[in-house]
Amino acid sequence: MAEVRQNILYITQQGLYLHHELEVLKVEQKDKTLLSLPLQHLQGVVIFGVCSISPSLMQKCLQRNIHIAFSSERGRFMGMVQGSYSGNILLREAQFKLRQNAGDCLTIAKTFIAAKLQNQRQLLLRRARESDNTNEEAELRETSSWLEESIRQVALVKDAETLRGVEGEAAKRYFSNLNYCLTQNKEKFAFDKRTRRPPRSRINALLSFAYSLLTNDCVSACQATGLDPFCGIFHSLRPGRPALALDLVEEFRSYADRFVLSVINRKQIQGDDIEIKTGGVCSLQGDAKKRFIKAWQERKQEEVTHEYLNQKCYVFELPYLQARILAKTIRGELKTYVPFLWR
Repeated sequence: MAEVRQNILYITQQGLYLHHELEVLKVEQKDKTLLSLPLQHLQGVVIFGVCSISPSLMQKCLQRNIHIAFSSERGRFMGMVQGSYSGNILLREAQFKLRQNAGDCLTIAKTFIAAKLQNQRQLLLRRARESDNTNEEAELRETSSWLEESIRQVALVKDAETLRGVEGEAAKRYFSNLNYCLTQNKEKFAFDKRTRRPPRSRINALLSFAYSLLTNDCVSACQATGLDPFCGIFHSLRPGRPALALDLVEEFRSYADRFVLSVINRKQIQGDDIEIKTGGVCSLQGDAKKRFIKAWQERKQEEVTHEYLNQKCYVFELPYLQARILAKTIRGELKTYVPFLWR
């Protein structure tokens, strides 16, 4: 499948060929043209799995600063091709210097993780208010209180390894409550534990795919702001790993979780939409992947209030706004990074 959402072309079908004729991008399968799109309408191309791109089209995209993101068929982010960096070289220089200062990195990293835990806590509290099951409500509220205590622990940690330990324990406790947030298809989407690379349950497959879409957005936001998405503050550096983008992802993970739970509860995605392969590996099917992306992009059109900036904005703008706040923090214009907290 090939579909455009918010000026992003998503390619979810395998074996397609992308090329251009003058200023028109074409998506073809063998000799059949599936889609024609003026390049001027595009901001990016996201490819899931394997397809072919003509060198000429890639050059056109580089010239027009249209990014091309590559993910595995299951949705794992693999890399991105983009034209020359935007932004100020002085910002990236400040970013590299910050990376060498463990104390300053820890201060910002603690903010990332505290925001993540608070946003997860809000998701559980919302479900607790909606639940008509007394035992489930009690468990959700108990875990919310436990996460609140974990936020206090985050403020006291003295090194990154301890911070990772607090985050890891909080993640286990949080995910152990995710089943209580399911109101439909509980049997097929039962959640045992978080598994990645590969996901080994239907809901894990959806979570991984949503996190991949979120990572693509945060990579684009970093690059648009002039930050190096691979020079992280909290996440460790690894070749090909967009560590800074993953740092930004943390405060948005609960939004992705909430979205996955909603498409299950609204029956937009059914159990049969997930293919279970050899070894128990789960993967979202082609047509369902298209529906998932469509719902994801439509949900990002929702309007929210950015409390720190004191303005209304759309969800799809948030990664860019947060990247700019992070850039100001790195330049020293702000004393500390201010994350986005969901209500």
